Amino acid sequence: MHKFSLVAVSREQLARAERSTGGQAADTVVGGHERVLRQTVIGLTAGSAQADHESNGEATVYVLSGRVRVVAGEVSWDALAGDLVIVPQERHRVEAVEDSSILLTVALPR
Repeated sequence: MHKFSLVAVSREQLARAERSTGGQAADTVVGGHERVLRQTVIGLTAGSAQADHESNGEATVYVLSGRVRVVAGEVSWDALAGDLVIVPQERHRVEAVEDSSILLTVALPR
């Protein structure tokens, strides 16, 4: 069994994102490509965004801090700290409206 603080990991990733040229940093805290469940803490600086991409499986975004927007086609959802967004199974992106950290959970198909 492993235990860690998502608050501490999210602070670390946001600090790394602030030092990066792209305004993003990430750390997979559970699972990985070889596992069904993968959870990744992502830090995003205000104005940065993950490029449009497809989901590899079922996914959710839980906002740990800040405010993000999930955009899929013509539809978007704003989410604040404490909000959970079910990621659509279509091309989408995540934009940081302000400095933010999120927990991305993906269940990969077997």
